[in-house]
Amino acid sequence: MKVLSFLPLLLRLPCLRPSRLSSTLVRATALELVILAGHVLIYPSGLTPERRTPVFPPDPGTGAAPEPSPGRITRTAEPAGPSPTTTPQVAVAALPTTAEDRPPVVLLHGFIDNRSVFVLLRRSLARHGWHRLESLNYSPLTCDIRTAAELLGRHVEEICARTGHHEIDIVGHSLGGLIARYYVQRLGGDRRVRTLVTLGTPHGGTAAAPLAGAHPIVRQMRSGSDLIEELRRPAPNCRTRFISFWSELDRVMLPVETACVDHPDLDAVNVRVTGIGHLALPVHPAVASAIRQALESDGAAIGTPGSASVA
Repeated sequence: MKVLSFLPLLLRLPCLRPSRLSSTLVRATALELVILAGHVLIYPSGLTPERRTPVFPPDPGTGAAPEPSPGRITRTAEPAGPSPTTTPQVAVAALPTTAEDRPPVVLLHGFIDNRSVFVLLRRSLARHGWHRLESLNYSPLTCDIRTAAELLGRHVEEICARTGHHEIDIVGHSLGGLIARYYVQRLGGDRRVRTLVTLGTPHGGTAAAPLAGAHPIVRQMRSGSDLIEELRRPAPNCRTRFISFWSELDRVMLPVETACVDHPDLDAVNVRVTGIGHLALPVHPAVASAIRQALESDGAAIGTPGSASVA
């Protein structure tokens, strides 16, 4: 389990010895441990795949959504996160896509994790008007980022066909962001993905957790791997906008700047996050607020191409 694998890493790094810690790093480490414990508790809730909610197109003559008929499935809206009680279902009529209608957002988890990591972010987005939020659980046995990217591509096509949207946005944590980038940059996903937000993603490869290098997908996340070098190739006319959040206290990204998108052909904004670590990126309120700004704007709200900062 990914969440358990970070604990030894946090405790054994020389820079985390209490006598040498700054107060900021102490607080960030304590927060990481609290988030780790909470994620262990909710991890089982995200093991099952998310229930898909079919949407029916409006009547071409009237523009109105069809009335449900006996035996016909109507779209149901899921809450933004798991509930300790039964999950309520609310019938929702399909509406025609308008210029103001926000595209679906796909949430893509990291290495050996699942959709439960996005519980708080999902609730934040839902409270602020995002109603089409979907998660993809790729198998923990996945051994190739390219294979996972192909699965993501099929998932995106299914969402577009079901909702009537031609574009979507993606938020990817850690490995999830790298999978999404490969889909966008190497598999033609830029025609579907309007904005790709990555949280602590090893765009340049990471040197953390050397003992985990026996896993093929971890080797692909190393600097200099065939996959990382493939992502350095030219990507002319890539239409997707990249927003990359990176933290100066992220102990999973080594060096921390590896979580920045550095490619001459990509429209990218790198957002520096201060005071929190890797596990806090998908759950911190300040990051959630910046993600919302990124998704509903052209990026000007959080900075111009280059870098910005979130305290």
